[in-house]
Amino acid sequence: MTEKKIKITETVLRDAHQSLVATRMGTEDMLPILEKMDQVGFYSLECWGGATFDACLRFLKEDPWDRLRQIRDRVKNTKLQMLLRGQNLLGYRHYADDVVEYFVQKSIANGIDIIRVFDAFNDLRNLETSVRSIKKEGGEAQIALAYTTGAAYTTEYWVKIAREIENMGADSICIKDMAGILTPAYVPELVTALKETVSVPIQLHSHCTSGVAPITYLKGVEAGCDIIDTAMSPFAMGTSQPATEVMVETFRNSPYDTGLDQNLLAEIADYFRPIRDRFIADGRLDPKVLGVDVKTLLYQVPGGMLSNLVSQLKEQNASDRFYDVLAEIPSVRSDLGEPPLVTPSSQIVGTQAVLNVLMGERYKVMSKETKAVLHGEYGATMRPFNPEVQKKALGDEEPITCRPADLLKPELHKLSEELGAYKQQDEDVLSYALFPQVALDFFKERDARQHGIDPALCDRENKAYPV
Repeated sequence: MTEKKIKITETVLRDAHQSLVATRMGTEDMLPILEKMDQVGFYSLECWGGATFDACLRFLKEDPWDRLRQIRDRVKNTKLQMLLRGQNLLGYRHYADDVVEYFVQKSIANGIDIIRVFDAFNDLRNLETSVRSIKKEGGEAQIALAYTTGAAYTTEYWVKIAREIENMGADSICIKDMAGILTPAYVPELVTALKETVSVPIQLHSHCTSGVAPITYLKGVEAGCDIIDTAMSPFAMGTSQPATEVMVETFRNSPYDTGLDQNLLAEIADYFRPIRDRFIADGRLDPKVLGVDVKTLLYQVPGGMLSNLVSQLKEQNASDRFYDVLAEIPSVRSDLGEPPLVTPSSQIVGTQAVLNVLMGERYKVMSKETKAVLHGEYGATMRPFNPEVQKKALGDEEPITCRPADLLKPELHKLSEELGAYKQQDEDVLSYALFPQVALDFFKERDARQHGIDPALCDRENKAYPV
């Protein structure tokens, strides 16, 4: 058998803690171990993007751009990777092309090497600007297939999308199985078909939510997959990725041996274990996200969505309705055109399912994001919307059918003017573009700290400090 060393992307700095603890690991927890992680020989470290940007500003009171720069300063040998949601960037709406272009430029300038870009609906029109910008800035464009199941999602569908992705200029393709629903039985067919269709490397990303991901990885690698996503064991399994050490051992002394040093990995795991234990002690690591639930194959809830769903219901004192909400999710997904469940579609479907359950009547209250999906503002889905639900959302308004961003005027200059004196670095306008109020609150608190004032004295309503 031909020797084929499998490469590993380590996710503990991004997706692992996003999936298990709602992205609450702080920069100070990451920095001390980075030099050691840089010695391992990982293909890449996924360390930015996804929900990290929002969580940094909103909950951790950190500058996400500063986090990226600090990581880059310490990681000299390993590629840094981020996750980008196409025209959504890292926010929850589509942004004008000038914002997308500037965001990609600044991400690469601050240290990112590989940008994994995807669209929640697999609507490739929503990837055009970001992919073009990545190539222009000299970054590696990895385009992801947002994997899901359903009558429309055949092998032929995935092959067609992959061919179009390669033609767009992808340097590699990721099978992004955010809910852990890609099975060991199907992955050989899918990977084989993709390898026969495209010439770029194939990366496999999954979660252990349903329990099958490690076996799926094994079968995917045997079928020709080039790279897999794993997480250091203290932040692995459950709704996170398969454990790095386990997958390294799985392939040891096989034709796919990763060549990674288990002793070095053990040292890194020893570092992260007390951090994991701290999250358990303060209740932020909920046991629900560590279990295996084969029903995931039915309701398709991705890891990050599951941990956020738990938090959302806790805030409403409705934790007992958790399984009712899970049961409602497939119905909402069907009504919204059966999209893959990945940010932002997962949050939209999940929030609407929560509303439907807590209100006791389906679509009695409809979120503005649900209405936007039904209006076509997020792009085209593979299957049609439920016409009754769409009518309830839109009334007599006509849905849009063009690339949603074609309707958006350039907004970078206007955003910069709005930000005004709060801007201390070029990147601030991008933070403001993605999360206006959250970013403003952060900038005000940053100003207060710089003036030696307690940020708690900030008058957020009047957007002023007693300076």
